[in-house]
Amino acid sequence: HVQLVESGGGSVEAGGSLRLSCAASGYSRSTYCLGWFRQAPGKEREEVARISRTGSTRHADSVKGRFTISEDNANNTLYLQMNSLKPEDSAMYYCAAARGIGGGCLAFGGWGQGTQVTVS
Repeated sequence: HVQLVESGGGSVEAGGSLRLSCAASGYSRSTYCLGWFRQAPGKEREEVARISRTGSTRHADSVKGRFTISEDNANNTLYLQMNSLKPEDSAMYYCAAARGIGGGCLAFGGWGQGTQVTVS
């Protein structure tokens, strides 16, 4: 089954940057979508960004222009570059996978343990 391990979180000042990484195994990239999600205290988990089987990306309005999802297929690694961080970006960040269907994605799952991002 899909196994995902997040890393790269930490504490930064507002306006700073972080790059999160997600090491993936047990799946076929050509079959799956990949995505980043986050969950802050008292809030539902929300999608931050996703990348399709073909490499097209989508970012949540709240992070457009600041966050960028990307991948290194050779190393089976998913990234989330986060710039101009704001306190409201503070959350536990998770990567996940979903089976692709046509140009879209089915339900995401295979959650990793998460990596904490704290912006002050």
